[in-house]
Amino acid sequence: MNLSNLRPAKGSVKNRKRIGRGQGSGRGGTSTKGHKGAQSRSGYSEKIGFEGGQMPLQRRLPKFGFKSLNRVEYNGVNLDVIQGLVDKHNISDITMEVFVSHGLASKRDRVKILGRGEIKSKVNITAHAFSETAKAAIEALGGTTTATGK
Repeated sequence: MNLSNLRPAKGSVKNRKRIGRGQGSGRGGTSTKGHKGAQSRSGYSEKIGFEGGQMPLQRRLPKFGFKSLNRVEYNGVNLDVIQGLVDKHNISDITMEVFVSHGLASKRDRVKILGRGEIKSKVNITAHAFSETAKAAIEALGGTTTATGK
């Protein structure tokens, strides 16, 4: 056996259906497209969401919801995550650079400190926003919270 006599397995390769080649072929005339209608015409392409004339799903369902163009989205960081940073890396001053370097936020994210978990160390945190419970927990241990806002 060599490259010149390799053949695919018997029955694994089928000839493509050649349509529109005369009545004798059995696939002439309408060329398997039926009679009339959009799908028998040349250049036909179905519109996205078209359901054969039935009212499409996206038109049957009601419109709802709203997203303000002026919304401010924050990336939340909880107190237990901050305590983990303090334990692992012995950090007392936490700024945006710390969040970015440890993968808790990206450079352009706005960070909000949230109150889930417990903090046991005194830390000074600078972030864009703080929840009331997080602020109270940090300041109860003598730490400071600086909200930059922007």
